[in-house]
Amino acid sequence: METTTEVNQYEEKNVYGGFWIRVAAYLIDSIIIGIPLTIISILILLLFFGTSDITYLMMADPAYMETGMTDEEALSFLATYFGSIIVTSIVSIVIAVAYFAGLQASKWQATIGKKALGLQVTDLKGERISFWRGFGRYLAMSFLSGILFIGYIMVGITEKKQGLHDFIAGTVVVKK
Repeated sequence: METTTEVNQYEEKNVYGGFWIRVAAYLIDSIIIGIPLTIISILILLLFFGTSDITYLMMADPAYMETGMTDEEALSFLATYFGSIIVTSIVSIVIAVAYFAGLQASKWQATIGKKALGLQVTDLKGERISFWRGFGRYLAMSFLSGILFIGYIMVGITEKKQGLHDFIAGTVVVKK
């Protein structure tokens, strides 16, 4: 149970991470996580389509889709296509959650981008957050903060430089 005194003492001794430094950290993280996710996505597509007879026929004759594809082949192609999208999405989400929530809950208390720029994610008392709080923070950041970017803009205008995802998760980003 956090007390007002504990929170106030923590607030007095910290400098919060502002909008632009957090944007820079996120760009670093996006590059770090984006490159492996792109490679994994390509491998998944190759796994799904590389073994398909339809893929071979389409590569041999690009007009095949318009002229020679039966309904069964078209349905098979669509099932393979949507299956690859679903698998790629699930793998991407799992990796992103592990990266963001896992690193923010680690002893670093930061993703690689935040660590490189001297930032840490803490709860309102300055303690390390749990994986589940990091997971909630990531979900809020992914799904809510991006709506009209209001959740991100809040970082630039709130006293503790908290985004909507920080308010929801009860976290702050501080300079260390």
